[in-house]
Amino acid sequence: MKKLAVVLLALVLSPFVQAEKFNEGTHYVVVSALAPTAQPQVVEFFSFLCPACYRFEPLVSALKPKLGDNVKFIKNHVDYLGGDLGKVMSQASAIAQLLKVEDKVNAAIFAAVHQEKRQISGLSDIRTIFIDHGVDANKFDGAANSFMVKGNMSKLVRNTKEFNVRGVPTFIINGKYQILNKGISSQEVFEELVIYLTNKK
Repeated sequence: MKKLAVVLLALVLSPFVQAEKFNEGTHYVVVSALAPTAQPQVVEFFSFLCPACYRFEPLVSALKPKLGDNVKFIKNHVDYLGGDLGKVMSQASAIAQLLKVEDKVNAAIFAAVHQEKRQISGLSDIRTIFIDHGVDANKFDGAANSFMVKGNMSKLVRNTKEFNVRGVPTFIINGKYQILNKGISSQEVFEELVIYLTNKK
């Protein structure tokens, strides 16, 4: 009976033990005094030109299926890296979001920049990557300078300024918590931390 009581106590306390695993100031910081977003969300601020973002991609890909169905994952490209090319890359990200081809096109752009070392100087080079990965040329052209893409690009800039993002990758959870990358020691820790913060009020 005594052993059973100990086991039951451990089960009752296990959520609290888990909560203590991650600490403010070590694993994350609070970046907004506002209440968390109504819907749990993960926003990744990144740049196609950023080597660290490229290295984080496998972790992000593994994380997504483990998030709850109610958790929204958003990629927010920053345009302050790479001068004019940074703005082109933000446009590419906005186009991919509009055409709902992020999963295949983002990986291709990352590969072109960091694996193939391809010379990308403007939108025409990005257009080639989209078309090579199954995106209709007319759909790309229609989206490229559309009002929706321009509006999305402005939103990416606003989000970057709102959370004062100065380095990438940066992960903002529920519009309130920023993960401290230095506190991530493994893919497992990264996943557990993100999930923990999406459930934190």
